[in-house]
Amino acid sequence: MYLWIKAFHIIMVVSWFAGLFYLPRIFVNHAMATEPAEIARLKLMEGKLYRFVTPIAWLAIISGLWLWLGEGVGGAWMHAKLLLIVLLYGYHHYCGTLVKRFAADGNIRGHVFYRWFNEIPVLILTAVVILVTVKPF
Repeated sequence: MYLWIKAFHIIMVVSWFAGLFYLPRIFVNHAMATEPAEIARLKLMEGKLYRFVTPIAWLAIISGLWLWLGEGVGGAWMHAKLLLIVLLYGYHHYCGTLVKRFAADGNIRGHVFYRWFNEIPVLILTAVVILVTVKPF
């Protein structure tokens, strides 16, 4: 059973990150858009993607907790990983705030901000993979 849950967890994590990599790219395009039809399409894409990826995030978190509590894996690397997951969920939640802001035509940032914003999940993923694989401390 453990390996099935682990496989499910990995699938959910990959899917969650895929959404978190793509959503800010839509924000970049939305921040640059000028045509009303394009803006409406991007709003639709943002909302649908966020609503799709949110349950995936929860499934990744729940399956990860199940693995962690079931196996009793510990150590400083695990605490660091958990902190990064909390930060990642905060990032996810902030993406939801941005989706609402864009939907209300209240965006206050330019496309360059969103290009940099898009790099945050890459950095978190890199750190999490290193922590889980190498267990440096």
